[in-house]
Amino acid sequence: LDWWQAGRFCEQHFAQLLLEPQDGEQGSFSKLLQSHHITGSVWLKERDSVLHKSKRRRGHTVPVLVFRDKTDTKYVKVLSDFPALPAVTACAHLQWDTRSQDIATIFSYAVPAFINEFQLRGFVDEEGFVRFALIVHGHHSPYLPVFRADGQWHHFCVTWQQDNGTWAIYADGKRRAAASGLCSVGPSAPQAISAQGTFIIGQDQDSLGGTFRAKESFSGNITDLHIWHKVLSTEHIEKVRSCWGVEQDLVFGWSSNALEVESTVQAVTMQLLCPGPVEECRVLEVGSSGLSYASCLQPLPFVCHYSKDAYWQLRRAQLGSSHSLASRVNALAVRTVIPDSVFTSGVQDLNLSVALDALDVLATVLREEEVPVLEPSDLLAVLQLLKQVSDLEIQEGDELEMLEQLGQYYMEVAELILEEQNAGTWSLISQVIKGPMAVVELCDRMVSLLIPLLTTERTKITIQHGNIGLHRVTVKNMWFGYGSLQRCLSNSAVSQDSAAPDGAQKHLGTSVGTAVISATLLSDQQEISAAVRYRLQHRAQANLPVFSLVLLHVSPDAGGMWSTAGCSVARSLPDSTACFCNHTTNFAILLQVYEMERTTKEELTLQTLTFIGCGVSFCALVVTFILFLVIGVPKSERTTVHKNLILALAAGEALLMVSELAKPSQVLCFMVTAFLHLFFMAAFSWMLVEGLLLWSKVVAVNMSEGRRMKFYYVTGWGLPVLIVGVTLASSFNKYVAANHCWLNVQTNVIWAFVGPVLLILAVNSLVLLRVVTVTVASARRRSKMLTPSSNLESQIGAQLWAMAKPVLVLLPVLGLTWLCGLLVHLSIVWAYVFIVLNSLQGLYIFLVYAVYNSEVRNAIQRMKDKKKA
Repeated sequence: LDWWQAGRFCEQHFAQLLLEPQDGEQGSFSKLLQSHHITGSVWLKERDSVLHKSKRRRGHTVPVLVFRDKTDTKYVKVLSDFPALPAVTACAHLQWDTRSQDIATIFSYAVPAFINEFQLRGFVDEEGFVRFALIVHGHHSPYLPVFRADGQWHHFCVTWQQDNGTWAIYADGKRRAAASGLCSVGPSAPQAISAQGTFIIGQDQDSLGGTFRAKESFSGNITDLHIWHKVLSTEHIEKVRSCWGVEQDLVFGWSSNALEVESTVQAVTMQLLCPGPVEECRVLEVGSSGLSYASCLQPLPFVCHYSKDAYWQLRRAQLGSSHSLASRVNALAVRTVIPDSVFTSGVQDLNLSVALDALDVLATVLREEEVPVLEPSDLLAVLQLLKQVSDLEIQEGDELEMLEQLGQYYMEVAELILEEQNAGTWSLISQVIKGPMAVVELCDRMVSLLIPLLTTERTKITIQHGNIGLHRVTVKNMWFGYGSLQRCLSNSAVSQDSAAPDGAQKHLGTSVGTAVISATLLSDQQEISAAVRYRLQHRAQANLPVFSLVLLHVSPDAGGMWSTAGCSVARSLPDSTACFCNHTTNFAILLQVYEMERTTKEELTLQTLTFIGCGVSFCALVVTFILFLVIGVPKSERTTVHKNLILALAAGEALLMVSELAKPSQVLCFMVTAFLHLFFMAAFSWMLVEGLLLWSKVVAVNMSEGRRMKFYYVTGWGLPVLIVGVTLASSFNKYVAANHCWLNVQTNVIWAFVGPVLLILAVNSLVLLRVVTVTVASARRRSKMLTPSSNLESQIGAQLWAMAKPVLVLLPVLGLTWLCGLLVHLSIVWAYVFIVLNSLQGLYIFLVYAVYNSEVRNAIQRMKDKKKA
């Protein structure tokens, strides 16, 4: 393939053209390619270039004809014998005089039988565009815009052939106009352009070789005129534009020796910088290991390069694929639309009809949700097809209705793969495709294909499906809804210039707050950058602590890197934001969420309270545990459960006090985090067992004591080990937080602790409610039996104490004081309450289980009596 096609092929296969090796690497590259039987020249991508962009311009020294003013005397005659021309192409570089407003004749070819045999005329319209019209056999095409009258050099080509009178006008490498019917009619039609005529540059011939009029003369500069007796292909026209000669079928080649220049026409020599894409592209000479250049249009071998992570992610996607989407689409299309592998798919020769059928079938399968959630390989296959369609070249004669339908299907497929259920799939191919902004870029390229739909009668195009649409093509506007685009882009990097607006605020996160708008301004079918003002409606937001609105744009090439460069917020309202940018790009409003950050003094106070509380709690738990072991408390279910709870809680609090010391070592911090997770999870599991034990005392449970204890041990230690093991296996690389030796709160890992804890607290709350209900009922019955004549006030007091006593005793033991953590974000006061209650949980257990425990006190008394005896 040529260099451009090779680059597109690699891009369609989620790779890039082999990058130019560093100094000293050419030899190893050459040996590697030779080992795969690749010889000769191989295309490379230069390190300082961008695919599809000009890398440099080629200097081309040529004689230039200068027509300073419109006169009836200045002309240049081509000294060449012209044969009959059944087909013709004429190309030149031209610089239009911006002062000239009248019709000008670039060249005219006359024969004795017909003065206006072949002619090119032009003028500047009110909008500043140069419009060209072609005349053949006296038949006049309409004046159509080809390039802007900006005083710069432009390259043009005109083609014509006698079959159906088909003609086209190219400017700066792109076809600007084309039609058929520019030919004679009658029994002798169609006719070739006659031979042996006179070719004049800069004047309209009213008689053979003369009778010029100043009003119709050309004013400006012209050079590098070439004429062929055939219609050049688009590739050849691009080659001519890049100042490379096409010698085959050449009738006239630009040379000062083949021109008769009128004395007042100035002929100068200058270096023309050819405006086309680079004519020479980098190659590696495999045999000699050297680097050189070759014509970019020359077909050569090439190698597509993958990064290691992207390659293996692609391989995993292919190996783990069920090919469900491919099989359904291919069966419905009765041909291979989606190949089995993105690696094995070859060069697809897509035309408009084939692309339309392929997208129609694909949209049908996706729309009917036959494959509700796309596999990674399915998503990659769809993106590959979208890339191929966006690289289509619309050919002359293509039906415009089919082109518009293609746009409809393209937007529908794009919308369907951005559905929210596919958000997880996008994350699984993050090394291959840098997020769903790739779809934005593909849609932007696709929109450019729709330009032929615009006419003077139809100046707007609107295509919409679901959350994606476009409006106008002269100013391309596209919008993308939330779905997986919102989920993936919310985690994209934000430039450092969008910092928190207040030093007392802490950044929590960023989310896309509006639809993503992709805007491109076209002038003369060329993209230009211009200032733009937008008003974007906010997505409905939940109540957030503090948030600031920041206007940003996103670069697909950077994988979704947000930046505020060149943009400012004009006006910010609760429901919308007006923004102004000095360029066109992809826009959205980000919601940057902040919380009020505690002062240094408050943080120090909380840390001090935590350390003191944990220290006191740890000591109290150790003393309680030793008492249970030493003084001979009678063995029972209750004491066994107490000892396990104390052990787990003491181990967790001891690790918590030294966890800050482990931060410098990544391995040690990881181990501390895992054991903190295990011991605190075990502590809560034994709190759950405490609740279950209480429930068994209140509600009759038909289970032997031995079986109950086995169940308690499985719950107290087995469940935490299982939770921690599964979490480590599934989220090993995302397990530890960035700044603390604790679980990562920025990912779902934290729910491996919070989820079970919330469930345990909910169960223990029900247990406490049941215990309070039973205790109050029992107290009421006892009060009536023992003091039936007591007054109402004393009965109410007894019942209140009966209700308050189990609550005060059981709240810390069952871990229900941790519910205060839900209120911490409301005020610093709740943070103090939460830390005091939970860091002193060990001390409370010491008081309840040791100091005021009758069994412990009786055991101590027995020890005293034994010593006395």
